[in-house]
Amino acid sequence: MESTHKQKEEFINLLDRNQGIIHKISILYSSTHHDKEDLFQEICLQLWRSYTRFRGDSSFSTWMYKVALNTAISYIRKGQREIPVENIIPVYNESADDDSNDEYSNLLYNAIGKLSRVDRALILLWLDEKSYEEISSIIGITKTNVSVKLVRIKKTLENMLKVR
Repeated sequence: MESTHKQKEEFINLLDRNQGIIHKISILYSSTHHDKEDLFQEICLQLWRSYTRFRGDSSFSTWMYKVALNTAISYIRKGQREIPVENIIPVYNESADDDSNDEYSNLLYNAIGKLSRVDRALILLWLDEKSYEEISSIIGITKTNVSVKLVRIKKTLENMLKVR
C-alpha cells in the first residue's frame, strides 16, 4: 500500500514538472479546446497506465514524449479526426513582451499543424531541443532519417511562412 502511494506521488511530481510536453502535443493534435482537454486527459491516463513499465532507460521526458505522441496519434485515428489547420488552437506565450512574438508563434504552430502527424512530432521534439538520438528513440526511425526529415521539414515550414 505504501509503495503504491509513493509511486503515485512520484508520478504526479514527474507529470507536474513535464506537463508542458502534454500541453504542446494536445495543442498540435487537437482542433478545439474541448478536444485539447480530452486529449490531455487521455495522455495523462495512458501515462499512468504505462508508468509501471517505465524502466528509466531514457529520461522521463523522452519516455513521456513517446507515450504522449503515440496516444495523440491513436486518438486521432480512433476518432478519425483530421485537424483542419484553421482550427488549431492559438498558442499564447505568456512570457512574451510583444504581440509580434505571439503572432509569429501562432503562425508557426499553424504551419506545423499542416504537416503530417509524424513530421509534427519530429519538429516538436526538435523545437524542444531533443537530441537526434532521443528523437530517433521516440519516433522509431534512425538518427540519419531524423536528420534528413528535419532538413525537409524546416524547408517546408520556411516556405509556408514565406507565403504569409
